[in-house]
This record gives sequence, structure tokens and C-alpha cells, in this order.
Amino acid sequence: MTMTHVSASSNPLIAGARVAGTDVYNTSGDHLGEIYDIMLDKQTGKVAYAIMSFGGFLGLGEKYHPIPWSVLDYDPQRGGYVVPLTKEKLEAAPMYDSEGEPDWEDKAYGKRVHDYYGTMPYWMM
Repeated sequence: MTMTHVSASSNPLIAGARVAGTDVYNTSGDHLGEIYDIMLDKQTGKVAYAIMSFGGFLGLGEKYHPIPWSVLDYDPQRGGYVVPLTKEKLEAAPMYDSEGEPDWEDKAYGKRVHDYYGTMPYWMM
């Protein structure tokens, strides 16, 4: 059996731990923040949301934005994700802070997030 070496740049898979810390840009090239974490659907294994950290300084005042995974597009040239959002649109998006995460089982919260971004909820796909 011959094994073929696949270079890292052509491999479509990435470990979840490596996604955290990846920069996020908008389509104009502005740096918006970075991926803080990802949320996986326990039953399907699909990535539901990228949690993007935005604002704050040295972890103080940080805001966390759940962005439906389908909104992100990986750009190998930038080495980060690109989203079709302005800073103003992101600032107005559903978010939470270090005081507490949303109830991820609350479908109404998930629907509000998906409605904001104009995407179909992952549990309906």
C-alpha cells in the first residue's frame, strides 16, 4: 500500500485547537478579531458556530460573537477567515461577554443569530 503525502496547504481538515486564535477579516481586509472557540453539534459533529472575540484589550471587555460557520470563508493568502461584515454590523450582532454564555439549547437564541446573518439554522440543514 502506497501512502501519499498531503501538504498542509491542500488538506481541507484542521484541528479545532488550531482554529482558535485564527484571525478574522472582512472583505475589505480590515482585521475584525479572532476565533475564540468553535461550537460543535454533539449529534451530527458539524461545526455550528465560530465564536469570534471582538473588542476589549488584553482580555478585558472582550465580546464574543457566535457566527454561523457557513458565514466564514477561509482565505489561505491571509491565513485567516473572511466574513462579509463591517465592524458596525459585527458590533450590532448577537453577542455575549465573559459574564456568561448564552443557553446553547435555546433554539430562539440560535434562530436570532441565524436571522441576523441571513443563514439557515444548522439544525434545519
